[in-house]
Amino acid sequence: IILRMAWNQSARKPMMGLLFHAQQHAAREYSYSAFQTHLLSGHVEQSATLRRRFSSEVPALEQRNLIKKLRERTSAPIKDVKASLVSCNWDIDAAQKDLRKRGVVLAAKKSSRTAAEGLLAIARDEERAVVVELNCETDFVARNDVFQYLASSLAKLALSASDPGVLVFPFGPEYLENLSVNLDHPKLSGETTVQSAVTEVAAMVGENVKFRRGFMLSTTAHGVVSSYLHSCPQPGLGRLAGLITLEAEDSNAPLDTLKRVGSSIAMHIVATKPLFLSKELVSAAALENEREILWTQAESSGKSQMAMEKMVEGRLRKYFEEVVLLEQKYVVNDSTNIKSVLNDLSKEVGSKVTIGNFVRMEVGEGVERPDEVLGSEATARAA
Repeated sequence: IILRMAWNQSARKPMMGLLFHAQQHAAREYSYSAFQTHLLSGHVEQSATLRRRFSSEVPALEQRNLIKKLRERTSAPIKDVKASLVSCNWDIDAAQKDLRKRGVVLAAKKSSRTAAEGLLAIARDEERAVVVELNCETDFVARNDVFQYLASSLAKLALSASDPGVLVFPFGPEYLENLSVNLDHPKLSGETTVQSAVTEVAAMVGENVKFRRGFMLSTTAHGVVSSYLHSCPQPGLGRLAGLITLEAEDSNAPLDTLKRVGSSIAMHIVATKPLFLSKELVSAAALENEREILWTQAESSGKSQMAMEKMVEGRLRKYFEEVVLLEQKYVVNDSTNIKSVLNDLSKEVGSKVTIGNFVRMEVGEGVERPDEVLGSEATARAA
């Protein structure tokens, strides 16, 4: 009897354990089923946190492939790409839509940040040339193919929109921002306004992107527009640009020769930064300001009045050689100046050749950078 009682007690324990585990398992099955039913019925809100909890079901290799594909589609920063995929439970189409919405909002927030990098783009035909400046925050984005495509598209649009009868036409962002532009790029497609296109590219690259300014030059009846771009990532794009128009009095003068020399002078303009075409066109304010500086320098020499006047006049001639295009030493051959180059060209084509207009542009010139502001503040505090 004692042995039978001991056996019954020892056998009852495993049986009770099995029963307990079976009840726990059934409870878990019921809880999960009830939770799923509750979830599908709409009683439980599907938060982003909950969706992310199940993203681990997407294999790591597939996650990397999705990130790569969405990056290729949008050119957005990898951090934003991953965030959108995670929040959309790795649905790439939904993530692309989310990324676009997110990007436009972020682009608006970044619009106050300094954009002093970027590219110049040139578009031209036989009688006109346009250069535009598209800015961004870093040189890295300036190398982005979407950014470069937009810069080229804006130059082409400005060329088609400009009035052929206008010889010189500087313009700002308001000239183009409401015009329609047709974008034919794998990551940009369809017709939209310039303002929307700039915002969309800013959303893609994750930086402040701005169309800043443009300039158009046109020739008269018998002339050419020549251009030069420096630091070119691809044809038609660069960081420094020079445009010049050359005009011949004789309509029979060969234009090919004018184009060749014009391109060389455009390169000279980029290198030497002239401010005026001729001495007669130097503004009275600029001349007076320079004369005042030179006179102050002469007075410190302690020489006579006559000697100081000669010093000022001699230095003024040097000033003209620095800022007046026709007086500058030619960068291709510093034994001559641009005026002499034009005289030689006139003899070569058998007709007097003159410079109509010129322009030089550089990415970011005149834009106040944060480091410059900090530097000036530090200087002021030190003073």
